[in-house]
Amino acid sequence: MSSVDLESEQYEKHREAGEILAQVREETTEKVEVGASHLEVAEYAEDRIRELGGEPAFPVNISIDEEAAHATPSRDDDSTFGEEMINLDIGVHVDGWLADTAITVDLSGNADLVEASADALDAAIETVAPGVHTGEVGAAIEETIEGYGYNPVVNLSGHGLGHWDQHTDPSIPNRAVSQGVEFEAGDVVAIEPFATDGSGKVGEGSEEQIFALEREGSVRNRQAKQVLEQITEEFRTLPFAARWIDSSRAEMALRRLKMQGVVHGYPVLKEDEGRLVSQKEHTVIVTEDGCEVTTR
Repeated sequence: MSSVDLESEQYEKHREAGEILAQVREETTEKVEVGASHLEVAEYAEDRIRELGGEPAFPVNISIDEEAAHATPSRDDDSTFGEEMINLDIGVHVDGWLADTAITVDLSGNADLVEASADALDAAIETVAPGVHTGEVGAAIEETIEGYGYNPVVNLSGHGLGHWDQHTDPSIPNRAVSQGVEFEAGDVVAIEPFATDGSGKVGEGSEEQIFALEREGSVRNRQAKQVLEQITEEFRTLPFAARWIDSSRAEMALRRLKMQGVVHGYPVLKEDEGRLVSQKEHTVIVTEDGCEVTTR
């Protein structure tokens, strides 16, 4: 196998994105407290990413209790945090090279559930090296979470990070599976165990505040056309929030673009039994003899 130059510009940008992200994650975590605004916390993180020289790779996800992913505040959201389990999932890109991280802030008094996903992530990272099968990582995650008496969320997985592409191969399961691939040096992957005191499966809710470009297309409607121009120029193929769209009629324009198959939405994912979900995520670069965590 040919060796990969892990000092090349692409990997330096992945690392820079990871450094920005680690700082923003720490700062944002401190803002989460009972009574704080979801929208203010999300906008703080997104603005801070830009101040530090990156761009958000996707809208800050603020998932509460049974929500596992894809929840972000709307433009006029007035929600505040209560005594809840809060997952923050944050992404940064530098020139399209990505880093992705998540952490659970627990205001609900369920520290064990938070520890289960955090320990599972540590166990997963320890297994990563060239030639290791993705199913082995899933096995380490499953065993750790079940050791706490909880279930991994089996229909969510970690993923590769491409250029302007937030979800590429390989997929990294949260349980032992036989199908999958072996890691290669140079792979950049986000590993994200989810632990729950429920059944271990998530389904789609009705709420959608996050969208992404599905395909380039021509649209007649003037507002939809303006919104599409902003999407292709600013976000390209990365996910964006409805609240990031400049138009006062953003929702109408997005609905139109969605109907025409130009953009797709990401419904909020919720634990099937309405039980709590914790999450922890880091981005790693697979090296010749193990892996390097970029978001620590």
